Amino acid sequence: MKVLVAMSGGVDSAVCAYLIKQSHEAIGVTMRLHDESDNLIYGENSCCSAQDISDARAVCDILNIPHEVHDFGAAFKDCVISDFINCYKSGATPNPCIVCNRRIKFERLLKMAVERGYDAIATGHYARIEKSAEGRYLLKKAVDASKDQSYVLYSLSQEQLSRTIFPLGEMTKTEARDLAEGLGFTNARKHDSQDICFVPDGDYVSFIERSTGESFEKGDFIDINGNILGKHEGIIKYTIGQRKGLGIALGEPAYVIEKNIQSNTVVLGKNSDLFKTELTASNINLISCESIPSPVRVKAKIRYNQKEQPATVEQLSHDRIRIVFDEPQRAITKGQSVVLYDGDIVVGGGIIE
Repeated sequence: MKVLVAMSGGVDSAVCAYLIKQSHEAIGVTMRLHDESDNLIYGENSCCSAQDISDARAVCDILNIPHEVHDFGAAFKDCVISDFINCYKSGATPNPCIVCNRRIKFERLLKMAVERGYDAIATGHYARIEKSAEGRYLLKKAVDASKDQSYVLYSLSQEQLSRTIFPLGEMTKTEARDLAEGLGFTNARKHDSQDICFVPDGDYVSFIERSTGESFEKGDFIDINGNILGKHEGIIKYTIGQRKGLGIALGEPAYVIEKNIQSNTVVLGKNSDLFKTELTASNINLISCESIPSPVRVKAKIRYNQKEQPATVEQLSHDRIRIVFDEPQRAITKGQSVVLYDGDIVVGGGIIE
């Protein structure tokens, strides 16, 4: 089988390439998502830099497999960066890594692989794919729970799952690093990518202002009853649950409870005001089933690092679900993803409204 290995320059994709080569014909491909005109400064925890391309090429040289670099910059800007900006402008808080997986890695890269005659793509994600007795492809959590990345992969379709390999799903991160070191990979101890690759300094507000040429007007901080508390510095500077950096003193801790783009107001309240038991989500993708004909019990995560929580999910339409949690959840945030689990199987997920 011919497999295209997506290589970011990190240790996980390097080990992925090694494992694929053991039983398949492999080629390493690095996606160039930015160019020098983007004028980005990369930190040691970011990705997609020239050094990352060099690291990926060095691994391919050791493995004696071809390495190619392909420019996906235009698609990345159109799909990922535009979505990121539009989400913030609409009052939401996006997850660009999920959009990148959905629209770039497992859509455009996979399409390129198939067009070139490859049978599948492989990535260094910590997750597993299995085929059920009924013939449906299932996405499952990784063996290493501390590194499980199934949350950011919930948008994969049956066709994409059928042509994807996650060889690290049965490994721990320590095992992957030790294997890389034993193979002489120079990136064996390289830091994991943590930053948003196109906002490497973390200042997403300045990035949006530079990208759009827009400035965001000051407005009112209000309480849950609509009383004006003070002035905010621009609505995109705040996220649900934020406490620090509000620039306002109220004599007690204050948190961002809600944002209203239409009135340009930011609602502040107590920590207890952040807890809710219910959410709706749209743009859904179901993996373990075609649909949810009646309410079912699941466990759900509303952010990547959260432990999944007991809940009941009901499908409202072909593209919307309602989730009711057994216990109130803190800071349910518009634009983030909710992912549903049945044990270690991903049921599906969607974007929180």
